[in-house]
Amino acid sequence: MSSRDETAAALARAATAFDGALLGMGLALCATSSWFKYLSTSNALRRIRLAPSAPISDLRSVIDAGDGSSTGETGGERLVVIRGQVQPCSAADSITGLFSGGKAVGALVSQGSGERAVIIKQTQTCLYNEWRGVLGWSFDLHALFAKAWKEQRTTSFRSVPFVLVEGSHRFNSGYVNVKLDGSTHPLPLTTVYHHLHPVQATPYTLFQAILGNGYPVALLDEEKILPVGKEITAVGICSTKNESLEIKPCEDMPCFLSEKTRDKIESDLAVTATTLFWSGIFMGTVSVGILGYAIYRNWWRLKDWRERRKRERELRNEVLESPTRSASDDDSGEVSDGELCVICLMRRRRSAFVPCGHLVCCPPCALAVERNACPNCPVCRQSIRSSIRIYGS
Repeated sequence: MSSRDETAAALARAATAFDGALLGMGLALCATSSWFKYLSTSNALRRIRLAPSAPISDLRSVIDAGDGSSTGETGGERLVVIRGQVQPCSAADSITGLFSGGKAVGALVSQGSGERAVIIKQTQTCLYNEWRGVLGWSFDLHALFAKAWKEQRTTSFRSVPFVLVEGSHRFNSGYVNVKLDGSTHPLPLTTVYHHLHPVQATPYTLFQAILGNGYPVALLDEEKILPVGKEITAVGICSTKNESLEIKPCEDMPCFLSEKTRDKIESDLAVTATTLFWSGIFMGTVSVGILGYAIYRNWWRLKDWRERRKRERELRNEVLESPTRSASDDDSGEVSDGELCVICLMRRRRSAFVPCGHLVCCPPCALAVERNACPNCPVCRQSIRSSIRIYGS
């Protein structure tokens, strides 16, 4: 059996331990997590549906007119959904200072494609070849000391302040400053450069290969940008600051900047909420059934164990209460061979098994048979529940 099969078998045994109690608890945790995610997603969907969606030119009046009570925002701030084109902004606050001759000023330039962008994310990943080597060592020294030697991935992030405008030819209609400070939401970046550079082998690489250490074979360079003029949707808290509009991310929302339209965002959130709702119900129902079965089975096992312990104590007390009779009855010198215990062949047969009724064992041997994991009669091999002490007249 391979290591993967052994791991799967161990996980299966752990899941079915205690009649599936661990599996039921795991499903209950998954169901609870699904319900929390469902509540968060449904709340985000409700707030997005209630949020106003107005052109950027009318956004100031929407913010001033509404109090944001329906979506939980304070005065002067509202959760809005706007769609516009990305354009870089300069140090000037007026829209006339943003553009010169119809060309964007202050934008970054992509090294891979030469496109203008407001956000550039460059990633360099070092790809390693894992091999046991000539000596057959299975461990990887690079995996143990990678953080001390060298990082496998290097990321650089550059951005410039940018705004959203209604259209490339409607600069004077207004704009909204986009603030990314502290945002953890994914950005709608586009991959414009993807290239793999082979790494030349060195004497040190040969040494690594002999020892079985993972050695670098290639460098993967990637560049993702948010290009100028791209139309995106922003879902965030919009407010008025220094006579200009700005929008910032809301941590309770699943996204801040997205390529999708508002209808598509709402549709995806509705599908996600429905999936989380029914998956939570399904896993919760299954976990309740498994846990109920496990509790029932373990309760009956505990009850059976207590009954067996009670019978053992009663039988032990019966043996201790009549030591004289037991000693005279179990005397091997006075018992014929046909009346000796079939197990020890020393004492008289005094205990009959239930339900088969065979009288073939002495009380101590009958007690030992009952204590077995699968108690069976020594004669007919039928499963027994208990034994009864038989007294001669």
